[in-house]
Amino acid sequence: MTKIIIVDDHPLIIEGIKSLIETDSSLEIIGIALNGHQTNQLLKIEKPDILFLDINLPDCSGIDLCRAILMKFPSILIIGLSTFNTPSYIQAMLDSGAKGYLLKNTTKDELLKAIKTVLSHKTYISEEAKSILNTFKTVTEIVLTRREREVLQLIASGKSNTEIAKELFISPTTVDSHRTNLLAKFKTNNTALLVKQAVKLGFILF
Repeated sequence: MTKIIIVDDHPLIIEGIKSLIETDSSLEIIGIALNGHQTNQLLKIEKPDILFLDINLPDCSGIDLCRAILMKFPSILIIGLSTFNTPSYIQAMLDSGAKGYLLKNTTKDELLKAIKTVLSHKTYISEEAKSILNTFKTVTEIVLTRREREVLQLIASGKSNTEIAKELFISPTTVDSHRTNLLAKFKTNNTALLVKQAVKLGFILF
């Protein structure tokens, strides 16, 4: 029997994941936690084989919690569970030691496949997340300077060239030059597409 703990602060998500897991008699849910504190308390009592972990908890980052859990219990197989489909979140969760990553709109077949895969000590990434991650890897040639990152973040916040220039103590002409370079690097021709692409690829986090 494979023992499972679910960590998520949304009751509807918990019920959805539970209903999918309970279709397989070889799987047993031994605990549910709504935040990081409850997770730490639960792990003092229960030792799961697999732990589904939301990466955005109310009292801590699931990414940090993943790392902390594995420092104490390296044998637990953690599968990240999230609505976030930006490559930076996916990669950060995997870098923290998670063996899998699923979006919360996962299907029963995909969830059971993820469980089977990590139990065989392989990494499972949902098809949608894998596609996003592969897209990110194909654009790793996009390298931004520190100033370009600052300008990009301020553009995303809706500031004008004049406002950005004032905040960064540079001239509006210099800001315009950075904006032009950013459009070229992201292969876009307007600000709206620039911001959309930058968010998708994880260069901007709100």
